[in-house]
Amino acid sequence: MYPDGVAGDLGELVKAKIRDVPDYPQPGIIFKDITPLLGDGAAFSAVVAGLAVGHPDVDKVAGIEARGFILAAPVACTLGAGFVPVRKKGKLPAATYSEDYQLEYGTATIEVHQDAFAPGHRVLSVDDVLASGGTACATANLVQRAGAQVAGIVVLLELSFLDGRSRLPDLPVESLLVV
Repeated sequence: MYPDGVAGDLGELVKAKIRDVPDYPQPGIIFKDITPLLGDGAAFSAVVAGLAVGHPDVDKVAGIEARGFILAAPVACTLGAGFVPVRKKGKLPAATYSEDYQLEYGTATIEVHQDAFAPGHRVLSVDDVLASGGTACATANLVQRAGAQVAGIVVLLELSFLDGRSRLPDLPVESLLVV
């Protein structure tokens, strides 16, 4: 059942609305394009509600650049929580915490403002895809470095063959669709 009461399976909706793009951003990678889902108002609304359900007591929702922003901001509004962007290195104007991590096809650094979370804040991390777990783990480290608590990690799609969940053994992880 969709969170808004529409009959059906939310995982099946996600599966139907995500397009595979082979060899993007480099050969051998199958990119999961969420733009068809975002372009369908009812599907997008159901997904936002599905990501938010079960997380009523969070203070902040952290959205991971860039597609995580698209999902996390409406989840934050749904929950009545603040939104915090987790950005690529060099994109935030004030003092930041930084964390390096491995991607399935390279390395990167993400940052968050040092004043984004208060000690004791409960933070829900939202992203589009859980792949190797590098970005989610790095985000959790940033939240914890600020003295806040990771209340959960929710994603639209989990690529189980990359075993990203194993990098997050002590954190609650939820996926709307696991492939």
